[in-house]
Amino acid sequence: MTEKIDAHHHFWRYTLEEYGWIDTRMSQLRRDFLPADLEKEVHSAGFDGVVTVQTRQSLEETTWLLSLAAGSEIVRGVVGWAPIASERFPADLELFRSQKKLKGLRHLVQDESDENYLDRPDFNRGIASLRGSDLAYDILIFERQLAAVIRFVDRHPNQVFVLDHMAKPRIREGMTEPWRSNLSELARCENVYCKLSGLVTEADWKTWSEGDLRSYVEVALAAFGPRRMMIGSDWPVCLLATTYGEWFDTVGRLIGSLSATERERILGGTAIEVYRLQD
Repeated sequence: MTEKIDAHHHFWRYTLEEYGWIDTRMSQLRRDFLPADLEKEVHSAGFDGVVTVQTRQSLEETTWLLSLAAGSEIVRGVVGWAPIASERFPADLELFRSQKKLKGLRHLVQDESDENYLDRPDFNRGIASLRGSDLAYDILIFERQLAAVIRFVDRHPNQVFVLDHMAKPRIREGMTEPWRSNLSELARCENVYCKLSGLVTEADWKTWSEGDLRSYVEVALAAFGPRRMMIGSDWPVCLLATTYGEWFDTVGRLIGSLSATERERILGGTAIEVYRLQD
């Protein structure tokens, strides 16, 4: 049976200065979240491993996450950060070449004030230099940035991309367009995969229901198919609206009509393939 993989979660040592985005509404996140905190959740939910994703844009954090991964049986891979748009990026990338648990990179594009950030020549030059590295690139955006993402991935047909959180549809507002149309257009690119993650925090944290999420999940499944979708908890951020176990129980029901093979793909097979977790 295919291993179950939580393809998206975070670790951090909390400081107000480094995690300013954790505002007063998120008091439960204002503490450290480390492997020991996650292990019991993973085992209780019946999962076998996880992929850790960066939250700070620093090489220091990437190195720290890799050190945590080296000491943890459940952390199968790390999606870190490196200065992709910098001229020194190839040299920085070389520093991590021996780190087998580095499986991808991510930049916080959703936080960039430049709406055309993904069109920048320096950033695209950096992405092009990933070719041959076997590293995936995780795309973190708001749904309004999907049109720019479509242009972006079209420039890099040989790069593996992973769209985080289904591009954060506006679930709280009950809006599906233009998210639906843009997501379907993006999914035509066979080198793009999609994470079924982060949805409860795009809904109303206190009143969301399974029904609020269902139509969005159905759109993503129709666009990407189970072969190109993977599940992630977005722990500990998900704790703002649900528990670790409840999230996976919810997704289990949302994909319950799929075949056993299709469910296995979403629950682990896609992540194992895309992030090369068996290498």
